[in-house]
Amino acid sequence: MQTVETLNEGLKRAYTVTITSKDIDARVEKEVAAIAPQVRMPGFRPGKVPANLVKKMHGESLQRDALNSSIQDSIQKLIADQKLRPAMQPSVELDEAFEFGKDAEVKVELEVLPEIAAPSIEGLKLERLTVELADAQVDEAAGRIATQQGALEEHAASHKAKDGDTLTIDFVGKIDGEAFEGGSAEDVKLKIGSGQFIPGFEEQLAGVKKGDEKTITVTFPEDYGAAHLAGKEATFDITVKAILNADKPKLDDDFAKSLGLEGLDKLKELLKGQIEQEHNGLTRTHMKRKLLDQLAAAHDFDVPPSMVEAEFNQIWAQLQHEASHEEDPEAALKEMEAEKEDYRAIAVRRVRLGLLLSEIGQANGVVVSDQEMNRLIMQAAQQYSPQDRERFVQYVRQDPMAAAQLRAPLYEDKVVDFLFEKAEITDRAVSREELEAAIEAEDGDLKPHVHGPGCGHDHDHDHDEKPKAKKAAPKKKAAEAEEAAPAEAAAEEAPAKKAPAKKAAAKKDEAVAEEAAAEEKPKAKKAPAKKAATKAE
Repeated sequence: MQTVETLNEGLKRAYTVTITSKDIDARVEKEVAAIAPQVRMPGFRPGKVPANLVKKMHGESLQRDALNSSIQDSIQKLIADQKLRPAMQPSVELDEAFEFGKDAEVKVELEVLPEIAAPSIEGLKLERLTVELADAQVDEAAGRIATQQGALEEHAASHKAKDGDTLTIDFVGKIDGEAFEGGSAEDVKLKIGSGQFIPGFEEQLAGVKKGDEKTITVTFPEDYGAAHLAGKEATFDITVKAILNADKPKLDDDFAKSLGLEGLDKLKELLKGQIEQEHNGLTRTHMKRKLLDQLAAAHDFDVPPSMVEAEFNQIWAQLQHEASHEEDPEAALKEMEAEKEDYRAIAVRRVRLGLLLSEIGQANGVVVSDQEMNRLIMQAAQQYSPQDRERFVQYVRQDPMAAAQLRAPLYEDKVVDFLFEKAEITDRAVSREELEAAIEAEDGDLKPHVHGPGCGHDHDHDHDEKPKAKKAAPKKKAAEAEEAAPAEAAAEEAPAKKAPAKKAAAKKDEAVAEEAAAEEKPKAKKAPAKKAATKAE
């Protein structure tokens, strides 16, 4: 193999690699010798088929395999000999004039990772915002569960609907006396005061009784999602079929036992743990953002454009997906386009922070143990159907890229924890609202793609850890998420592996206690289920 460097500019490198026909032929002969004992051919005893006949039967495929393996090995040798650290998978192009029996000339182009001076981790100062949990918060959470568990009971026919009652209704919506598409529904449940339907709809149902028929008039908001209805006046012919009221269970030991728990104290204990876990998560999010801000301010270096482009493409795809679910997708996309350069800057920062975290982790011996990795694989395998789990496990164990992607979040957490230990931390007690506001007010950081060994970007040719860091988008679109999905790791120089079986929609059974604790989380306001125009917020 002969190598000639043709480009060395910034982080870009290019080489011409010449692989001799002698090397390719030697690989073919080696493979012929390996498969000959298994070849069967009429007129020959098993394992006695001459090599020349084996080559005649399988020569073309053997030559292709030999050429591919020669190219792969040559690229790996090039990277090792030149001490390169590829940022992304190298671009490889075989000379179009190549013919078997002749030397193969291959053009290799790649971007390398920048040389980063030892990241400074001294002098880090962080404020830890903590939330003290009051007993009243636990009681309130338990009360919400009781309310949610309450059964709906029908009122007497003489009962007049009031705020908090749930009505079962049929309705027909009309504009200018004509029923409009999607404006009719039957057996719709509507809670008065819930704000599910457009303004003025629920209020006009106060005082109705079972069996009443009533026509109400409402005006759709000017910014209503359906343009053909926005700002228009409509009438709804309504029939009241039932009026229901939630019978809130008494919050006592019997109620807790109905959830499968030992008693009310156990329920409160679970809820307390759940809320404290949420508070701790918010505290960590805030601290991590502040930490990344300090790292970003203290380090500046060029990053590989290909990595930035890959990161930006992931952010952009996520934004486009969310925009497609907006009430006005066109307007959302237009707003995105106006801020495109802001999102590109986010991608640059994510990549830079990722490289920094990787360097810090390597320099300080941060690793994910084999035991931790095995646990990650087993946890991830649970997302697949039973028949596909073993295939997934084998896929991850055989593909360094897949393993690096799975390892990434844990590695990041360990690097961040290491930095927290090095930082000078002061505590300040705040309310949950104040903590959430502090996070909301920051630009923060989406998870950057933490590029390290094993992320597909070769670092001394190990397959080690690759964390991700964070960065928030200017307008809080998809990119604002603190737990934004990691960018795709660059492909390895090894041949692509077959993807694992498609993920099954398997459900995990959860303990009743966990379900009860989870109920504490505030629920998003439920929009009316496409029940005509009344679906307005």
